[in-house]
Amino acid sequence: MSLPMMTPPLVPTDAESHPNDAASFDPISVDLRIGGMHCTACATRIEKAVGRLPGVKQAAVSYASRSAWIVYEPSRLSVNDIGSVITRLGFQSSSEQRPAFDRQERTMLLLRLILSVLMTIPLLLPMAHHMEALSFIPVPELLMNRWVQLGLATIIQLVPAAPFYYGAYYALRQKAANMDVLVATGTTAAYLYSHYMVFRGGGLPVGADSALYFETSAVVITAVLLGKWIEAAAAGRTASELGSLGELQPAMATILRDGQREELASAQLKAGDEVIVEPGQPFPADGVLQSHSAEADESLLTGESRLVAKQRGDRVYAGTINARGEAHVYVKAAGSTTALSRLHAMMREALASKTSVQRKADAISGVFVPVMIGLSIATFVISILWWTKGDGEAAFIRALAVLLAACPCALGLATPLSLAAASIASAKRGIVLKQADALETAAQLQAVVLDKTGTLTEGRAQVTAVHADTMHPASLLRLAAAAEEHASHPYAAAVRAAAAHASSTNASSAQYVAQPSSTSDRASRTEGGSSVELDGYTVAVGGYDYAIKYGWRLTDSIRRFAVEHERKGETIWYVAVDNRCEGAIALADPLRADAREAIAMLRQAGIRHIVLASGDREAAAAAVATRLRIREAHASLRPEQKVALIHSLQKRYGAVAMVGDGWNDAPALAAADVGFAIGGGADAAMGAGQLALLHGRLTGVADTVRISRLTMRNVKQNLVLAFVYNAAVIPSAALGQLKPWMAGTAMALSSLSVVGNAIILRFQLRRKKR
Repeated sequence: MSLPMMTPPLVPTDAESHPNDAASFDPISVDLRIGGMHCTACATRIEKAVGRLPGVKQAAVSYASRSAWIVYEPSRLSVNDIGSVITRLGFQSSSEQRPAFDRQERTMLLLRLILSVLMTIPLLLPMAHHMEALSFIPVPELLMNRWVQLGLATIIQLVPAAPFYYGAYYALRQKAANMDVLVATGTTAAYLYSHYMVFRGGGLPVGADSALYFETSAVVITAVLLGKWIEAAAAGRTASELGSLGELQPAMATILRDGQREELASAQLKAGDEVIVEPGQPFPADGVLQSHSAEADESLLTGESRLVAKQRGDRVYAGTINARGEAHVYVKAAGSTTALSRLHAMMREALASKTSVQRKADAISGVFVPVMIGLSIATFVISILWWTKGDGEAAFIRALAVLLAACPCALGLATPLSLAAASIASAKRGIVLKQADALETAAQLQAVVLDKTGTLTEGRAQVTAVHADTMHPASLLRLAAAAEEHASHPYAAAVRAAAAHASSTNASSAQYVAQPSSTSDRASRTEGGSSVELDGYTVAVGGYDYAIKYGWRLTDSIRRFAVEHERKGETIWYVAVDNRCEGAIALADPLRADAREAIAMLRQAGIRHIVLASGDREAAAAAVATRLRIREAHASLRPEQKVALIHSLQKRYGAVAMVGDGWNDAPALAAADVGFAIGGGADAAMGAGQLALLHGRLTGVADTVRISRLTMRNVKQNLVLAFVYNAAVIPSAALGQLKPWMAGTAMALSSLSVVGNAIILRFQLRRKKR
């Protein structure tokens, strides 16, 4: 038998392609900072207008993070075209993720607030004369003058309140209604009514003829500006925390070429480069450590403060810190393909997406403003005909109070602020939320299905034993390595490593193999196994089902070897040449260090139904299930059988999560209510899951369940606050129990209550940090 000897490559062969290789006409995404938004209705208008542009595949705008995420075809339109549309809507946009853009907007908002406060205080002081408890406060006679009050109120309406008029104008031009319309309509009504009373009463002091409501419009504008400034500050913190992830990756890298060190922009690195990282410096790309050992600080990505020991061949990630010693790294992914960049992109996508609760709240917010305007008109009509018995002024005041009490901001903020806090807290634990709906569903999980290899186990398998009937075990290993040369499965990597070791320590086995053929080898991979043609022979490797499918005859000695090692929980791979089984290989994969802790945490979180689903043989799967005290285990499952298992559990229990890392897990991850993709797994798994455990910590599943439950509880509290406020304040305003300035202040306070509750969630999530 003449078969070629396989020489393992010195460097990894599964490097990702460089991002610049993509065709220029493929859809790309862009993140824009948006300025000038005052409520969720503004975000909806931008989303709809941009989404209608030719070439835009997807558009999502987040009011909470003041950002837009847009997927478009660069051959059909540019970022400038998108920016022009946003500008025509009355907003500002910037493609640069600089904090200066947010700071400028907050600074202008703060200046408007300060001016409004300074002009409002003199308008409020005359009210002290009408309140016995405050009658001791001295009020200058000048402030009692109607013309002075008119001047102060006019400044407020023309300067601090001007953006509300702009926003209302642009909204009405688009046949939409937002918070700006409510604020502009209500405050203008109070201002013009008081303006009319000034001219009717001449220079009489306030209260001599009829009450003025300049303080109403002033207090409402000041309260709204205060609420907007606090909201903007919260949004700024969200954007800052989100943006800080993108800034972790260093701009420059030291690359080793032809024995010489060169400085190169990190974005220009490509797979196969060798970079040098000095101690205390961040890694510029994802790669494989070539140095003997190193220690990495991965706390900014994983939340773990302790240093992580790295050995030659271990993965390192862009943005993490090389803690000690000079490190040489073989680059596997750089630029936008690094784990850090993908984490950043997925977080932005998640923040731009919406939960079903948020979509319902946005739908209500969309009709809320016109409904409230109609309700205000109805209040005026009913009051003048019935409640106030023809008193037009009293009816007007009630209608004005209803108008000023109504604002959809609290309703619109209920979900996105909490979701933003949860996304950032999750990312700091290495949990990447790719779809907002996943967080909502994770709070309702009843069952969790766990893959075995690479999920419950380390995914760093080792060959424990080799049995060969007719050849040297080292030769059998090299044949198996030939068939699995391009496979990414951890067992394939273990076989290749064992074959390489055998080549260096078993020189006498060379008689069983020949030198590489001059003809090209043809390799193929089918479900459950791999094969390759070498010098006219077909070499195949696969599990038991694969062997039976192709009719391999297993000798008694091979069967005894398989039974003995399967009882230990090891996996058996059979090796055949021209459909004749020549032997078997036993592989073991140790359990993850946190596997037991993860199972215990899931049970503490109330997940009673924990299921093991493996493509491995029953003995191997049962051994792992026994060690982890998992009562329900399913073995020898093909990908479609895992999907069927997911559907069966959904019928029995309800919401089901799937946790996996391999190509064969991708269909099940997509079928589950929530799919957790383990970091370092196959790209198909990472693409199919709704959440990614970036650094492979299995305890991240239970962490996610706790985070999701805290978040959804917070969202429900926010919604209750918003609805209770509207249910209590609007009827009170209609019945004349609230003065207009009180109603307007309550409107602003409702938004502040939601913002405050979202801030509480941030502290709760920090306390939960492990």
